[in-house]
Amino acid sequence: MLTAMTVFIALICVLLMAAVLIQNPKGGGVDSTFGGAQANQMFGAAKSADFIEKATWYLAAALFLLCIITSMMVGGGGEGAEQLLSQ
Repeated sequence: MLTAMTVFIALICVLLMAAVLIQNPKGGGVDSTFGGAQANQMFGAAKSADFIEKATWYLAAALFLLCIITSMMVGGGGEGAEQLLSQ
């Protein structure tokens, strides 16, 4: 189960990096490099920008939750660390 969670975290990290790079900030971006012009023609500039922004927020929230859940699954190691130090 821990391996599956790690794979999900890695997948979400890659998708989040792509979503951040595709966004078109004020100074430009990689948006036009990866077909941003066609996406703007298909969906309209406002709708594609809204979709990418929402996807970024959802991916960031999913990454946060998965990291918290995975750390709970692994355990803090607090008791084990105290036992090792006392020996």
